[in-house]
Amino acid sequence: MRLSPAILAALATAAASGALAAEGDAKRGEALFERCAACHQIGAGAADRSGPALNGIVGKAAAATDGFRYSTALRRLAEEGLVWNSETLDAFLADPRGYVRGTRMSFRGITEAQDRADLIAFLMAADTRDAASGFDVAPETLAIRGDAAYGEYLAGECTACHSSGGDIPRISGMDRDTIVVELHAYRAGAREHQVMQLVTARLGDEEIAALAAYFGALE
Repeated sequence: MRLSPAILAALATAAASGALAAEGDAKRGEALFERCAACHQIGAGAADRSGPALNGIVGKAAAATDGFRYSTALRRLAEEGLVWNSETLDAFLADPRGYVRGTRMSFRGITEAQDRADLIAFLMAADTRDAASGFDVAPETLAIRGDAAYGEYLAGECTACHSSGGDIPRISGMDRDTIVVELHAYRAGAREHQVMQLVTARLGDEEIAALAAYFGALE
C-alpha cells in the first residue's frame, strides 16, 4: 500500500509530538465525543448526518460508508490507501483540514494529544459495545460459569492480537457477559470478521465461558 506524502507527513508530525504513544481513556473520550455529535453518531441505531455514522471506524478504509457523499479530497486519499487506525485518526483529529486538504468538514481539530487518544479509545470501545448489542444469547448459556484457569490456557490465540496497544480493542477486564455475547455473535455470523469467525467456530459454549471468565477477571 502506497500512502501519499500528505499522509506520511501527518503521521511523522504526530509521532514526533508523542501523540501516538498516548494511552486513551474511553470514559473521558465519551464526554469529548459531544464535540462530534452534532455531525456524527455512533452506537446502536447510528445513522449518517452531515457526517457519516462512525460505527466500526477504527480499522475501516476511508470513505467506505455506502451511500454517504464524501468530499473529492477524502475519496482521493481513500484511493491512495488511507485506512482509519489510531495513528491516522490521531493525525486527522489534530488538523482535519490540513490532513485532508479540501475536506468539507468544518471542525478545527483537537490540540491536546491526550484528548485525541481518549476520543479514539471511545470510538474503539463504542464499536465493541455496539457489536454486542442486539444479539441474543440464551439465558442458560449466559449462566455458564467458565473455568478461568482453562480460559487462560485457551487465551494465547486471543492475546496475540488483543494486547494493550494497537487498533484491536483490549479485552482484559471487559464485562464477562459482554465477552460471551460478542464471541457467540461472531460464531453465529451475526458480526462480520473473518478471523474472529474462524476462531470462534472452533469454540464450544464452555470454552467461550472459560475465556470470558479469564479475561473478565483481569485488570
